[in-house]
Amino acid sequence: MKGFNFPIFKTKLEGINQKFQLEDPVNRRKYFELKAGPEIEKLRDWLRDHTFICFLLGKKNSGKGTYSKLFMEAVGSEHVAHISVGDIVREAHKEAENKAKKAELLEFLKKRYRGFISIDQAMDALMGRDTKTLLPTEFILALVERKINQIGRRAIFIDGFPRDLDQISYSLYFRALAGYRDDPDFMVFIDLPESVIDERMRYRVVCPKCQTPRNLKLLRTKEVGYDSAKKEFYLICDNPGCSPERMTLKEGDELGIEAIRDRIEIDDKIAASLLDLKGIPQIFLRNSIPVEKAKEFVDDYEITPAYLYELDGSKVKVIEEPWVINDDQGVPSYSLLPQPVAVSLIRQVAQVLGL
Repeated sequence: MKGFNFPIFKTKLEGINQKFQLEDPVNRRKYFELKAGPEIEKLRDWLRDHTFICFLLGKKNSGKGTYSKLFMEAVGSEHVAHISVGDIVREAHKEAENKAKKAELLEFLKKRYRGFISIDQAMDALMGRDTKTLLPTEFILALVERKINQIGRRAIFIDGFPRDLDQISYSLYFRALAGYRDDPDFMVFIDLPESVIDERMRYRVVCPKCQTPRNLKLLRTKEVGYDSAKKEFYLICDNPGCSPERMTLKEGDELGIEAIRDRIEIDDKIAASLLDLKGIPQIFLRNSIPVEKAKEFVDDYEITPAYLYELDGSKVKVIEEPWVINDDQGVPSYSLLPQPVAVSLIRQVAQVLGL
């Protein structure tokens, strides 16, 4: 988030030299217990009788869904839910294609929707029959309220709202609309350097057969090949249910972040506006840490590794090293793995709730 310097959260514990393989679920559970055990227990107890609403704010691909799901993994998902506004709209589109489900959807909308175009017009916009009319915010709010009713009384991470500047005022009244007026709410701002988004996109590859995604630089497969004609390395799909296909770059990803520049700028403007909002607690998560401060604040295994390749005879040699990027202020920084960012989220949520 340009122009705002997010605080650095310390996850390193002095005198503890234990290391964890954070991609392993068992190791991950032990890691969370070590780094945030007291907060996790307090949150589990609190969530048995209470709920909250959390608005997740950050650039596209900033990890909103990942961090909230890791929170749920550590604390328990029986009392917590993550909802994506984009997913809810897509689900409504799918339901509208089913006669019985469409009838139920329309019945709910007749009771709860209040807007400046008719339900029929909004449904036409949802289904793509009307390409000139934008799906109104009031319609989206009704869909989200319906989703909250369906999942019951659980703490909720809301991902993807507000999505545009004109939706900010609506978000201020969201608790009342959702029927959670007595519950605490807070906002989580996620700082992700644009260089991270850019490289995640530029090096993203997929299997042409099973569509499994990987990243040549950041999330490699077990086998790596070399194309001598093109003089480039490539990943070989290792999905157990697939054959060893050569993975390929996704169309448009060679443009990197520029392909979604308009969306990034809108997300930044929304977050910048809400940073000034008074009366609601704020949590700050940052994906990166300056290289010169890393040893003080994080453990080595919490830093995202990057992979380089070179030929060793006829074999491909894989070189692993910490991923260094420039943050939005131009400071050389390490990108953090999702788990330490989730630890920051867990401990700050407990603090905001007064636990």
